[in-house]
Amino acid sequence: MIGHLRGTVLRALPERVLLEVGGVGYELHIPLTTYYELEKLAPGTPVALHVHTHVRDDALLLYGFWSEQERQLFERLIAVSGIGPRLAQTILSGIPPAELGAAIAGGDLARLVAIPGVGKKTAERLLLELRDKVAELAAPAGAPAARSAAADDVLAALLNLGYRRAQAERAIARTLADDPELGVPELLRRSLKRLSRA
Repeated sequence: MIGHLRGTVLRALPERVLLEVGGVGYELHIPLTTYYELEKLAPGTPVALHVHTHVRDDALLLYGFWSEQERQLFERLIAVSGIGPRLAQTILSGIPPAELGAAIAGGDLARLVAIPGVGKKTAERLLLELRDKVAELAAPAGAPAARSAAADDVLAALLNLGYRRAQAERAIARTLADDPELGVPELLRRSLKRLSRA
């Protein structure tokens, strides 16, 4: 099983990356959070990704993650009945890892349902099966609630301005990945700047 790869990015797309390691190109499926980190790097910069190897009857798939926290969350997600690797990848693309851990640990059903691709039944299963298993992956006490409140306020503002939910959530997540401590005014300003470049 492959658990870690270090190499050079040959091609990066929002859902997958081709990583050259020792002359071999490995295609890894990635969440948007990892893609955003890869985008920041200069061409030719060595990259190290945490990897989950998923074996099926008809395929061997590799999922790459920028952080160990993301990989651990992914592995917990796919252990939930009804959640496969593709949906787990979508979930991690729709919410920062620390915020996901905090939402599950805190029983925040509304926040989970707001993630693209997650319905009420799936969110309820996440809470039922993972609430006690993700506490150590949540951010320190106090921090997630503040960030979540700011992110929710900015999301509401962007939706009122006519942006699509998935588009707005991606911009907010990417902005918070750069600076997790942003307040509402600055988070809104930077998110709008990102959306205007999209």
